[in-house]
Amino acid sequence: MQKPTLAVIIPCFNEELCIKSTVVTLLRFLDLLVSAEKIKKDSYLYLVDDGSSDRTWEIIENLHKNDSRVKAVKFIRNFGNQKALIAGLDGVRDIGCDCAVSIDADLQQDENAIEKFVEEYVKGADIVCGIRNNRETDSFLKKLTALMFYKTMNLLGAKIPVNHSDYRLVSKKAIDIMKLYPEKYLFLRGFFNELGLKTSYINFDVKPRLAGKSKFNFMSLTALALNGITSYSVVPLRFVAVLGFLMALFGFLIGLETVIEKVFWHNSPNGWATAIILLCIFGGIQLFCLGLIGEYVGQVFREVKARPRYIKDIELR
Repeated sequence: MQKPTLAVIIPCFNEELCIKSTVVTLLRFLDLLVSAEKIKKDSYLYLVDDGSSDRTWEIIENLHKNDSRVKAVKFIRNFGNQKALIAGLDGVRDIGCDCAVSIDADLQQDENAIEKFVEEYVKGADIVCGIRNNRETDSFLKKLTALMFYKTMNLLGAKIPVNHSDYRLVSKKAIDIMKLYPEKYLFLRGFFNELGLKTSYINFDVKPRLAGKSKFNFMSLTALALNGITSYSVVPLRFVAVLGFLMALFGFLIGLETVIEKVFWHNSPNGWATAIILLCIFGGIQLFCLGLIGEYVGQVFREVKARPRYIKDIELR
């Protein structure tokens, strides 16, 4: 396979403290890959400003004026990281490329791994997933919740590699296939692993963040996890059905025991505390199941409205 035209997608949200150094670093790295004849000279960066409220877009515009390889799009408001990544993939498909790599704006994901990504692509891989070697930079809570997320997703049938986020290379073929999926809340980690295209895995180390703070918090990660689970599995709905059957069976057995004691021993069982505890437990389970069903109903509701995934304000090419 010939050396490819590479597009590097960088979603940004309030990254004024690090976006300039990130772009300079990645442009320098593209130059090295071009010199090594790994990629073509027309390779470029594609930044997606996800409705930043700081000077991020102003800095991007200046970078674009100084180097035409810096291309970008600005949203009219914040739509979220997944929408920004999708917009990046849509944008580079329209501009043209052979393959695209998505990477975080803080460059915690080691950009040097991109060279290995490209090598795997040249060997024939349509998707190359970056797998972080460890989570030493994360807090205990984030490590725990991340482990629970990957275990849960794999248990429910969405086979996502452990410690893989959205640092990956995808071929033009994979990007073109994505266009066939019109769903508004596409979960990219599940989508690319579901396609069945030839996939390779490259390990990388996580670096300290250059500046600023991570824009992902507990709530945003929880929302991402719920979207991933409800997008790629109906196992939780089956779990609700089985749980409802078991609760009904348990209630029937308790009722049968009460009737037997009353008829044969003329004894009505005591245990008001037990009854209250059981009511609380069953009530909690019912509310949990209703909430779970509500998540699926919410997914259907959002898809039926058919609103656009994102709305562009300005695009620089």
